[in-house]
Amino acid sequence: MHGNSALDGVQTQHDPGSKFGLKTLFAAIVFSLAAASHAADVQSTLAAPTAASDSTPDSGLPALSDITTMLRAQFRVAPLESMKIARAVLIEADRHAISPVLLLAVMSVESSFDRHAVSNAGARGLMQVLPAAHPQLIAGTTDLSDPAINVRIGTTILRAYLDESGGDLDAALLRYSGGGRGYARRVVLRMQRLDASLRHE
Repeated sequence: MHGNSALDGVQTQHDPGSKFGLKTLFAAIVFSLAAASHAADVQSTLAAPTAASDSTPDSGLPALSDITTMLRAQFRVAPLESMKIARAVLIEADRHAISPVLLLAVMSVESSFDRHAVSNAGARGLMQVLPAAHPQLIAGTTDLSDPAINVRIGTTILRAYLDESGGDLDAALLRYSGGGRGYARRVVLRMQRLDASLRHE
């Protein structure tokens, strides 16, 4: 990744049994990039297919090329699909002031970046959006396997849960997963791995 690590300045050594330490880590990760994300203005840079659109050197955000390379190498995502996912992640991370690494981690845990994934409960796509639970967000949507649509809806849901929980990422992820045991811990561990990968791309 170009620029600083998405986790720079976040204390990663904490007591695994300490709920306070885990919540602090979660909160720091989610909000550490919010200001940089807006300053980068990812949407405008992604709109122009120039060399500048490939990186945000001072923002601490992963570059488009770093995300696509990581998706292709680690998750065997096809080149065009990896580009669509990376663009959607950077756009929605900027729009909702959420770390792109958090969104990538949620997708990794939820679907392993399979945009056609469908759970037993009927959750669909990259972020495993459950249509029955969010009919107002799904209304008018024709294809939840489309990365742009799925990531937009999934990020909207996660942002709402964060706001409703007062920024408590542990609570927001618990709700996002439908109460999945150990889900928040899996997501934060995946964030650490993905961040390390992106820094070495």
